[in-house]
Amino acid sequence: MKALKILGPEELVVEDLPLPEPAEDEVRVRMQYGGICGSDLHYYYLGRNGAFAVTEPFTPGHEMSGVVDLDPSGTYAPGTPVTIAPATFGTPLRGIEDRRHLWPGGTYLGSASTKPHTQGGMQEYRNVKNFMIRTLPEGLSVQDAALAEPLAVALHAINIAGGVKGQRVLVAGCGPIGLCVVAGALAGGAERVDATDVLSGPLGRATALGASTAFVAGTDEVPAEEYDIVFECSGAAPSITTAMRAVRKAGTVTQVGMLPDENIGVNLAPFVSKEVTYKATFRFDDEIDAAITTLAQNPSIASIITTHVIPAQRAVDAFAVAKDSQVSGKVVVSLWLDE
Repeated sequence: MKALKILGPEELVVEDLPLPEPAEDEVRVRMQYGGICGSDLHYYYLGRNGAFAVTEPFTPGHEMSGVVDLDPSGTYAPGTPVTIAPATFGTPLRGIEDRRHLWPGGTYLGSASTKPHTQGGMQEYRNVKNFMIRTLPEGLSVQDAALAEPLAVALHAINIAGGVKGQRVLVAGCGPIGLCVVAGALAGGAERVDATDVLSGPLGRATALGASTAFVAGTDEVPAEEYDIVFECSGAAPSITTAMRAVRKAGTVTQVGMLPDENIGVNLAPFVSKEVTYKATFRFDDEIDAAITTLAQNPSIASIITTHVIPAQRAVDAFAVAKDSQVSGKVVVSLWLDE
């Protein structure tokens, strides 16, 4: 079988590997689609994602969908369309018994945080634990199901914020995760969802999803104290300052975008004077099930957020397109489906 392998910064090759034999508690999936995440871009362009460096040939990808190829348990028939919850969970700790995704010792597909690395899904076949399998409902295509994982991240952020029903929401940063938050907030009954970004392309996609107002960051004035909840999805210091200014008194700012592990300049005066609740969110727990349902019930979400589907033979081009936020939302790699 073929597999994409990152060897170092901007070193991407196709390797031939043996077909993996699944254990009794595993399912072999014929991978068909894999979305490119921000972490995948870091691994490819920098050879690392934060503190996690690529030290061995590494297959990226955790936004995956495909069909069952072989299930030794007989639970899933060959050809069953599925997506994958990419996490295994570690050891419970006091105070986070109900947050499995934060338990130490867990793994995540396509992560160099472990030694050896946890290989991802951008390969023709991948064995996964049977509890990671999610079958697709009628009407949700295998291609669109590749968006389930990032949408689950957005729905987890919405849950961490306390829900958005009847709330005035601002989404700051409209990359793929920000767009998923826009879609999730609208599906979750928000009274209004506005968006801000530095680029017109992402803002156009946010508007197409249903955002009421699109503010160009650095040019347009985002109204102060206007929003009940602000989701900061860019990880940029100026955007955090905007979020603190835009949220109402006693409102909530939820940090979705990953921040650099360094000191950054943020104006936190409104955080104190307005008694703002500032929350953080990381990956997700079980929200992928709600994400699958949301995608099935709202097919326009995937058609707007997923802007490019590029074959694995042109994987380098796919990473280049995904890096350009002006022209692309979510870029999906089709895994050797045309051969």
